[in-house]
Amino acid sequence: MKILSLKLQEPVFAEAEKIVARLKKSRNAYINEAVEFYNRYQKRQLLAKQLEEESRLVADNSMEVLKEFEALEDEIFE
Repeated sequence: MKILSLKLQEPVFAEAEKIVARLKKSRNAYINEAVEFYNRYQKRQLLAKQLEEESRLVADNSMEVLKEFEALEDEIFE
């Protein structure tokens, strides 16, 4: 386990403290869960961005392949 020091803005800290008290959970456990949740969220965002970029890269190529298939189909049925 890593030990770290962090600075939170006062309103963020105050809200976290209220929630921790209501959940009857340690501050450490709460922050660990929050960081883990945010890490999963960011991984999904990065994956979505990567998928979007890769889809854009293959879009033109896919259209060319589709046109070739249509041309072949036209030749077969002529």
